[in-house]
Amino acid sequence: MPGMLFSAPPKELQGTDHSLLDDKTQKRRPKTFGMDVKAYLRSMIPHMESGMKPSRSKDMLSAHEVLQWSQSLEKLLANRAGQDVFGSFLKSEFSEENIEFWLACEDYKRTESDLLHGKAEKIYKAFVHSDAAKQINIDFHTRESTAKKIKAPTPTCFDEAQKIVYTLMEKDSYPRFLKSNIYLNLLNDLQANSLK
Repeated sequence: MPGMLFSAPPKELQGTDHSLLDDKTQKRRPKTFGMDVKAYLRSMIPHMESGMKPSRSKDMLSAHEVLQWSQSLEKLLANRAGQDVFGSFLKSEFSEENIEFWLACEDYKRTESDLLHGKAEKIYKAFVHSDAAKQINIDFHTRESTAKKIKAPTPTCFDEAQKIVYTLMEKDSYPRFLKSNIYLNLLNDLQANSLK
């Protein structure tokens, strides 16, 4: 999917390097950000009137799929398009560091053991360190515990912090997302198109 909904293209999120982790400055979103999101979401809807077939049907969303996102944050985050749409919502709330950290942790868990140390340092400096540009909201104890764990990194050294961020998204951002125009408009558009 197009990478316009994150500060880095999805290919970079899936690779071994996280260029978004190296970005020390927060970029201001242009005023057209909402229009870009709307255009992106509309591109996800099949153009039934024109009879066009999607070139990659897996990239197309269905109303059923989007409706499933409302069942749990876990189902939303298990879906690549769900991650993108939720990420755009979090950007609109200036809290995109939460999903970026969560995704970085998921990628980190799949990292080969010889690359763990470098990747752990990048994630820590970008999100956990007290001076991080994209600092996540975790308590002092978890921050200190994570700092100790990355000295001898394992695939689970960010689990405690990731759980806190997940819970924060689940209890705070996710309920607002389900009531947001981004989600409701996408769902309504897909439901309207499925009736045509």
